[in-house]
Amino acid sequence: MLEIKTFYFNPYRECTYIVSRCKSDCECVVIDPGMYEQSEEKRFFDYIAHNNLTPTAALITHTHPDHICGLDRLENEYPDIKKYGCLYDMPLSSDNTVNEANMEFSVILTPGHKEDSVCFYFKEDDVLFTGDTLFQESVGRTDLPGGDMATLMDSLGKLIQLDDKTKVYPGHGYTTTIGYEKENNPFL
Repeated sequence: MLEIKTFYFNPYRECTYIVSRCKSDCECVVIDPGMYEQSEEKRFFDYIAHNNLTPTAALITHTHPDHICGLDRLENEYPDIKKYGCLYDMPLSSDNTVNEANMEFSVILTPGHKEDSVCFYFKEDDVLFTGDTLFQESVGRTDLPGGDMATLMDSLGKLIQLDDKTKVYPGHGYTTTIGYEKENNPFL
């Protein structure tokens, strides 16, 4: 079972996640490191130290500043950390299945909010990290550079193919499920 720690960081209340297969003394991945202020960095790194976690990878759902503003600090602390994302060391495609920190996840390319948007799906646990592709009862805006509503709608079509019980961890806001979104999200 996945252990997921959620932090709300920076002025946009971006969700940064620490994901592992255990509560302490193990490897983990960091999804969208958005630590902005020194106090946020302290909370983040104190949690990692207190739980004796070792980040082995940063999973980047897209490259808007609120989702990567803590990446440099994470890399400074862990120089060997791998970076998974469309524009990073470990480029991704829809046929990627990745094993990292004793976890397997697949990549779903979901452009629309931004051209480099991806979601990370942990099939064994039926958990999906959506970045700004899908929120509780909403979706990411498309009026910023790289955004396109028609493309986003195509991407959402991929996500609604997942099981209704799939738990969704978005880039902002609160967790939801695919089934709840099918019933309540006006974009679906």
